[in-house]
Amino acid sequence: MSEQSSTEVVAATPEDAAAQPAVATDTVLDAIPRTVADANPAHVPAAPKDRRKLFAALRWTAAVLVFAAVGSGVAYGITQPERTDIPGLSTDSDGRWVYPKLSKPQLPAGAALPFAKDNPDGIHYAGLTQLLLPPPIGSTPDSTLKLEKDEVVTVDTFVSEYQDSLREKLRTDLGHEGLRQIVARGWTTPDGTRTRIYLLRFHSSGFVDAFTGCRVSMGLSGALVLQADSVWAKVKATQRTDLGHGSSGYATQGNTSDLSLYEEAEPTGDERFRVGCIQSGDIQAVVLQSGKGEVAAVPFHQTAVLQHQLLR
Repeated sequence: MSEQSSTEVVAATPEDAAAQPAVATDTVLDAIPRTVADANPAHVPAAPKDRRKLFAALRWTAAVLVFAAVGSGVAYGITQPERTDIPGLSTDSDGRWVYPKLSKPQLPAGAALPFAKDNPDGIHYAGLTQLLLPPPIGSTPDSTLKLEKDEVVTVDTFVSEYQDSLREKLRTDLGHEGLRQIVARGWTTPDGTRTRIYLLRFHSSGFVDAFTGCRVSMGLSGALVLQADSVWAKVKATQRTDLGHGSSGYATQGNTSDLSLYEEAEPTGDERFRVGCIQSGDIQAVVLQSGKGEVAAVPFHQTAVLQHQLLR
């Protein structure tokens, strides 16, 4: 049996950055150990009067660099990757959300990790709710999402995300295709973007492979036509999936071949949709984001990647 994982999926907050500086900060400090030896003047060698202004200028410059580096460290990560380690998220100021610090749940004693050698079917032995991505800081719960106890949702609630003409067939298919449970979580951010994440647990990965409710032709209510996410597709096309790096300079956190992202095709209605589909062993994740006007790509990619990592 595989050992239980305590690997953290880190989503840094401003408090985290203040308590534990990012790699960039350490680099600056290592580069100037003698320039800012200490704030105590006794640690600074005596210097001629005409050189004191130069030392003062160097100390202030170093301090500015350190504080700038700490500020740049306030960004989310997955096991603390560099900013360019996430597909499509390489800019200095890209509007990503701040998620709380995340950890993969502890498994029952003796249970195998998903995708371990002794768990080839990718069975998740953790509680399904524990695998749901938590809301980002500053968001509010989605009061329109009908949740039962422990964030379980009914099949009717899930199929309500689809077009009326498709709901009955989808409901019947789920009843015959090994569905065990559905849980969900939803929130709205201050900019009005609404996010809903559904996790569907099946009896085996074979049933997940047969599930047709998360693909480009899924028939989502309010988004009649989907297409491949243009930003994500461009990044993925320039990557070597065997190494996780590509000519674009990005690096994925593990294999993302089981993560597919879509966006609503033009023309759109009052709301615009983005959809993420994650196949992970016995679990199918459906990530939905919608909002009036434009739904930003970066926080959508961030949300989908983090949810993907929690299921790996």
